[in-house]
Formats: sequence, C-alpha cells, structure tokens
Amino acid sequence: MTVLIAGCGDLGTQAGLYFAEAGQRVVGWRRSADKLPARVEGTSVDLTGKLPAIPADTDVVVIALTADGRTEAAYRATYYEGTANLLGALARDGVEPRRIIFVSSTAVYGNDDGGWIGESTPPAPSTATGTVLRETEELLTERAPQSVLLRLSGIYGPGRARLIDQVRNGTARAGGAPHWTNRIHRDDAAAAIVHLAGLEAPATAYLGTDQEPALLAEVRQFIAEELGLPVPPIEAPTEEREVTGKRCSNVLLTSTGFTFTYPTYREGYRAVLKGVGVRHL
Repeated sequence: MTVLIAGCGDLGTQAGLYFAEAGQRVVGWRRSADKLPARVEGTSVDLTGKLPAIPADTDVVVIALTADGRTEAAYRATYYEGTANLLGALARDGVEPRRIIFVSSTAVYGNDDGGWIGESTPPAPSTATGTVLRETEELLTERAPQSVLLRLSGIYGPGRARLIDQVRNGTARAGGAPHWTNRIHRDDAAAAIVHLAGLEAPATAYLGTDQEPALLAEVRQFIAEELGLPVPPIEAPTEEREVTGKRCSNVLLTSTGFTFTYPTYREGYRAVLKGVGVRHL
C-alpha cells in the first residue's frame, strides 16, 4: 500500500520517513521535490494546480500543508482550496483511501481564558486563519468521512529556535498578562500522524499536544537555565493581569496507546539544545 503525503515540509517529511521505516511506500508532494530524502518518492506539485495521478493503491493520505503567509487569503488558497483540489483528484482517479489525516491546529479553538480544552470543546476560532482551518475541517468531514483531524499545538524541534534565540539575545522580556502555551515536538507530531493512520476505529479529531501546558515565562526560564544565562523575570497573575491563553489536553490521544518521546518541553528543548535531529527544508 502507498502513503501519499500532500505537503512534504518539515513535519510531512519526518512523518514520511517514519512511514518508510515501517515498510510503507511513501509518495511525497511538494513544490520542490528535489529536497526530499531518497526514502520518499518526491513529485513536484502545486496543490492548487493540476494534480498528477494518485497511485491506485493509496491507503493513507496525509495533508500537512504550510501556507505562504499568515493571511486569510494565503490560508484559504493553501488549506481550503488545496484540500478541495486534492479531494477532487481522488474522485477523478477513483481512489478511496482508508484514512485521510488532516494536520490542523488548536487555533480552531478560540478560548483564551486560561481554561482547559479538549476534543469535546466546540471549535470557535477567533482569527481569520483559524476560521479557514475550521472550514477546511468541515469540508473534509463532509466529503471524506474517513478523515481524522489532528489539531496540533505549537510545533518546535530541530531548526525551530525562535524562543531559544529570544533568550540568547535578551529579547525574551516578561510583559503583559501571564500566558499559557502548548507545544509538541516535531518528531512526536510526526509519530502521532503514523499512529493515527494505524488505528482501526479512530475518533474524528485529536489534540496533538504534549503532556504539560506551561506558562511562556516558565519555558523561557528553563531555556535560560539550560544555557546558563540570566533568567527572564516571571510575571505573576494579579487581579489586573489574569492568565490568558488555553491549556490543551492530550488525554484522548494518549488513551489510544500513543506515547511521547518528548512528554514535556523540558525533554524536547534539551534535545534541541543538544542538536538532536535535523530540520527538513
């Protein structure tokens, strides 16, 4: 059987490598296929244009797209129109994959009051880009009911050093209300894609996030301590500054037997600081 990955960027490529290690044939679509590793059969594709023939034995389709910008127009062209085009190509070629996994985001939840959210929390995006993601989810669940939505929190990992750089150059300053953050290491996100592809009867949606939501200031403090640098001050909540953000639960994902290589930001950022892994550009 073939696994088709539409959107072989950093995350899609890592998932493709995991599928290949498990003995699957992997076909990867991206604009510049020459950048893909040898174990992924690359095809240069613009998902919004004419799509090539889809292998008849395609068992799993992974949609792991990255928009050209963080505007509503960019998201709509990439996520909604690209996904609709892919569904049209599947129908054109008479291919009915057993599973479609769509990499979405916790941005489909607009909650920002510091509370917990899970799969039972009604999606209510508070941004235009989050709204496009939610519309794309709805398109998939309507036209391809075998789809599984993997709503990822903030991805970090090899080559994703923005927060580390902020601590190193001293721009990580506390300010405003304390803010809850949620994250998942790139390798765990890729492993979750492979894991969900193998489940016999998955739920419609899962939150892909590690075991411990954390205040942003606490994560910065940890990175500073690991680097031996001055610790940025932590803002404490007050009556005037309530904690913002949301705390994402991974209980449903872990109930399926999925285990994390990097269960919290501590293990993950230690690996990043040690140079473990590479980013797939």
